[in-house]
Amino acid sequence: MALIMIVDDSPTEVHVLKTALEKHGFDTVSAADGSECLSLAREVRPDLIFMDVVMPRVNGYQATRTLTRDPQTKSIPIIMITTKDQETDRIWGMRQGAVDYLVKPVNEAVLVAKAQEVLDRGPNA
Repeated sequence: MALIMIVDDSPTEVHVLKTALEKHGFDTVSAADGSECLSLAREVRPDLIFMDVVMPRVNGYQATRTLTRDPQTKSIPIIMITTKDQETDRIWGMRQGAVDYLVKPVNEAVLVAKAQEVLDRGPNA
C-alpha cells in the first residue's frame, strides 16, 4: 500500500491522522517539522505528504516549496492540512507547490478520499 508522510508538530494530530490512514490500509511515517520532513522525504520517498503549515524551524510553506523544487522529491504530491483557513493561505500553499489544501479538523472520510484521489492521479498530477 502507499506510504504517506504526516508532517505536524502536534503529536495528537499525528496520532489522529496516522490512525485514520492506517485503518484504511495506508502505511505512514511522520516528521515533527518541516526540517525533519526534508531529510526524511529524501530518505523514504513517500507516495504522498500531508503537510501542516504552522511548525517551528521550517514551516509547511517553506518545506513544500523546497520539496517541489528539488529534483529528488518534486514528484511527491503534497496536501497542506492546517488550521489556516483564509483563502489567501490556500492560494499561497498552492503557489508553493501543494496539489490540494485541507482545513483542520478533517473528517476521516474526506482525508482518506483525498489521499486516494491524489494517489490515483499519480506523480506530478
